[in-house]
Amino acid sequence: MIELDHVIVSARDRVASARLLASLFDVPWDETALGIFSAVYVNPGLTLDFITTDEDFPVEHFCFRVSDAEFDAILDRLEAAGIGWRGDVRGRNDGQVGTAHGGRNIYWDEPDNHRWEILTKSYARRPG
Repeated sequence: MIELDHVIVSARDRVASARLLASLFDVPWDETALGIFSAVYVNPGLTLDFITTDEDFPVEHFCFRVSDAEFDAILDRLEAAGIGWRGDVRGRNDGQVGTAHGGRNIYWDEPDNHRWEILTKSYARRPG
């Protein structure tokens, strides 16, 4: 089986970006995991390695499938942090939760404009 091991995420401030995501997901992180990276340990098999850069970089989209309990907890942490969200990939932060695909999903943008999403049911994977 092929598994994704890690992804490098460009940021203006790797420490701040990694700390924020780790706090929202309530997962461990390491400010200097591999010297130039701040690592967020999303689960036992996936690490997000944040790297500081002054170069232009594209806005990326990252989506994580979570349980209903994890969804509720992350939503509570977003609220507590004052971070707006929306139920649609585009548009303004309206505090709405998306339900179009039989589960729940929300999007939010982090300070470097990367677009983060959590969902409870994958709409990217369909049987057949």
